[in-house]
Amino acid sequence: MAPTSRDPRPIGFNLFEMACVGHISHGLWVHPENSRHRFNDLDFWVDQARLAEEGLLDAIFLADVIGTYDGYRAGPETALQEAVQIPSNDPLLVIPAMAAATRHLGFAATFSTTYEPPFAFARRASTLDHLTKGRFGWNVVTSYLPNAARNFGLPGEVEHDTRYAIADEYLDVLYKLWEGSWDDDAVVQDRENHVYTDPAKVRYIDHVGEHFSVAGPHLAQPSAQRTPVIFQAGSSSTGKAFAAKHAEGVFVGGYDLESYRQNVADLRRLAVLEGREPTDVKTYAMAVVIVGRTRAEAERKAEEFERLSRAEGYLAHAGGGGIDLAAYPRDALMSEVLAQEAAAGRDRTSRTRFFRAEGTVADALREVTRFDRPPFFAIGTPSEVVDEIEGWVRETDLDGFNLRQFLTPGTLEDFVELVVPELQRRGLYRTRYEESTLRERLFGPGRARLPDTHHGARYRGGANLGPAGVPRVVTAALAR
Repeated sequence: MAPTSRDPRPIGFNLFEMACVGHISHGLWVHPENSRHRFNDLDFWVDQARLAEEGLLDAIFLADVIGTYDGYRAGPETALQEAVQIPSNDPLLVIPAMAAATRHLGFAATFSTTYEPPFAFARRASTLDHLTKGRFGWNVVTSYLPNAARNFGLPGEVEHDTRYAIADEYLDVLYKLWEGSWDDDAVVQDRENHVYTDPAKVRYIDHVGEHFSVAGPHLAQPSAQRTPVIFQAGSSSTGKAFAAKHAEGVFVGGYDLESYRQNVADLRRLAVLEGREPTDVKTYAMAVVIVGRTRAEAERKAEEFERLSRAEGYLAHAGGGGIDLAAYPRDALMSEVLAQEAAAGRDRTSRTRFFRAEGTVADALREVTRFDRPPFFAIGTPSEVVDEIEGWVRETDLDGFNLRQFLTPGTLEDFVELVVPELQRRGLYRTRYEESTLRERLFGPGRARLPDTHHGARYRGGANLGPAGVPRVVTAALAR
């Protein structure tokens, strides 16, 4: 089959990661070929980065949460026992080691806008963009776990739309710091006159808003990308509007190929309403790819993954709807279980996808551990899985996928060794890296910075800074 005529650019792939033992394939840390327990070791991350670069992936994409999953059984015990994203480490801190071991691979990390102020994160992000030579991306999240809110001194979750309003202003502060506070040529390194930075080319941002007050100037000089590549996921109307305004890479939701196609098209339409080009947004979904040299080999792998998957881990991750399924007989009807739970005041089943009244407890436990849900599930030989991947892109207009891991490094090894060559043979995948920054990898050579159509570009050169939009250079303060 030929590459799609829609876009000659190769299909993008990121390795979906998290700085923890158990990310989203719960129970598989016990597999004898899994090295997830080594996540505290820098060598673990360096090895993965080198392998991902060998496979010419776009990036390693690092998820994160800043709370624990304590909704199931009213406590964190199950999450702790099953290693459900706890213990976990700061994803930003593993990036420099991976960057030092690679030359081209990108790195995207998750950071929340809800609880920590923007000024300190602005410097962290710029530092990472400097250290990676422009290969850093930021996945913007607003944090939904109640435990996260309590960890930062709040009694409960910040309301959904309020979180997005905070995030919108948060990004304006960051754009002002990243794009507007320093001119490109502010650092002159004039040894003869003892001037490292020209003060006339650095300015305060003097941001005063509903949620933040930040004077500036930014502490870091401009990096290769200035603003890291902005990623975001959000399926609500508020989330989509936020993505259309800010995001350059969006993780799209859906339940079948047609719904994904509609959501991709809607996102591009909303981006155009924001004055952007439809191609200014790259769209992604998570994919399960289980491949073997024969179909039987791939199926044996899937059977082993299914055998080791732990329903308790998935229930803790989902919050379980407050239902402790292990307390009920496996042959009990879910209609009866749901009735009992509702009578006890624990009817939170709307948060789950796997409690079906017509099934049994055993059916629900099987459903919660399933990883073969359509539409983005492919199993078989390299030719068979690439047939599926090619069809996904053709039918949805997606730009790429985050690869779900079952084994580290086995899942990525299989993809690099077996799938990449078949993608390349069909002209669907790069044969070498040609770009130096992550943004150029997504949008083409010469596009290391935000395009002029992006909302963040409005602050370039000190425009639109401060409450009155009047820039105040540092030398004004020095003259007083």
